[in-house]
Amino acid sequence: MSGFLEELLGEKLVTGGGEEVDVHSLGARGISLLGLYFGCSLSACAQLSASLAAFYGRLRAAAGPGPGAGAGAAAEPEPRRRLEIVFVSSDQDQRQWQDFVRDMPWLALPYKEKHRKLKLWNKYRISNIPSLIFLDATTGKVVCRNGLLVIRDDPEGLEFPWGPKPFREVIAGPLLRNNGQSLESSSLEGSHVGVYFSAHWCPPCRSLTRVLVESYRKIKEAGQSFEIIFVSADRSEESFKQYFSEMPWLAVPYTDEARRSRLNRLYGIQGIPTLIVLDPQGEVITRQGRVEVLNDEDCREFPWHPKPVLELSDSNATQLNEGPCLVLFVDSEDDGESEAAKQLIQPIAEKIIAKYKAKEEEAPLLFFVAGEDDMTDSLRDYTNLPEAAPLLTILDMSARAKYVMDVEEITPAIVEAFVNDFLAEKLKPEPI
Repeated sequence: MSGFLEELLGEKLVTGGGEEVDVHSLGARGISLLGLYFGCSLSACAQLSASLAAFYGRLRAAAGPGPGAGAGAAAEPEPRRRLEIVFVSSDQDQRQWQDFVRDMPWLALPYKEKHRKLKLWNKYRISNIPSLIFLDATTGKVVCRNGLLVIRDDPEGLEFPWGPKPFREVIAGPLLRNNGQSLESSSLEGSHVGVYFSAHWCPPCRSLTRVLVESYRKIKEAGQSFEIIFVSADRSEESFKQYFSEMPWLAVPYTDEARRSRLNRLYGIQGIPTLIVLDPQGEVITRQGRVEVLNDEDCREFPWHPKPVLELSDSNATQLNEGPCLVLFVDSEDDGESEAAKQLIQPIAEKIIAKYKAKEEEAPLLFFVAGEDDMTDSLRDYTNLPEAAPLLTILDMSARAKYVMDVEEITPAIVEAFVNDFLAEKLKPEPI
């Protein structure tokens, strides 16, 4: 266990009082679940810290003698005791950081570990703060991506360790149509399912809903077995009913807040709109349903299995903010140049994706080909890239860093070496 933890967190952590703690000691203490708390000294994080401290204290205090412990036997911690939390700060001011961590009962990454903090942000695709994720401390697998809902929904820790449950189990119960008709969730069996997290108060949600209604109609008319489940984030039942009246699909009842929350926890929803597309067995095909719907208006590529290499567009450019991205800029005025570039990158992308999928981890890079258009010009301007084409880059927006290889000819061997050097941290970043 300690090997994984040291690789993830480094050799030392610190307490709120500034004392150093050896990471390998966490393994010796039998920690089974690790919480990574991403935040800073902003008020929203301060509010979470207060409720998280109470939650943490209750779980730690729940320790007692282990099963079968006789008189005089050393107390063994219950499973709930085997939780540790590590604070991963994005504070830019050390004094603010010190003031914020001083009263924390858990551990923190040292302030100076800025590079490691960025790696953790990228590894777990953290898009906003505060965020709390739980990991299996032995395997490193993500157990729960939305720990904030755990604190709210299970304040006593009765569902520890909050591992993912099958979609079929989480969705179980009645579903509604906007005419008031009720159907059992068992009616979804054998269908592809889109789980749609959205709300009427969110303008991008309403825009996507209009497109999604047409996509839903086209898919059904093509004879595909497909259903969408609306999981509302509306602020009132009246808003939910108004918004749902525009939708031809099913919804989790607004009054079933527990089921809506469990679905948010299951898929680690950090923002809306989000469309998760599932296969008939309930396994995730793509978390990028929003992008797929906008890019495939005729739904010819449904159910939208992920492509190893994407062509950069206005609709998927937001993915550049999710972590490091390899972007190959090409001269799209040359017919076939973009397709040839995708074919060049694809074997390397597939190799990287397969390697990390085998470890049940997200790939550390996304792969794009960018042609010539206004959006690409804006990206070049923002990142201060030369106008050369082809131009091989890795852009890490969260770290405000770029890695550039400007060569006359780009070959698969050059791309693979560039990627491997980046993953081995052998490349020197330039500031964005």
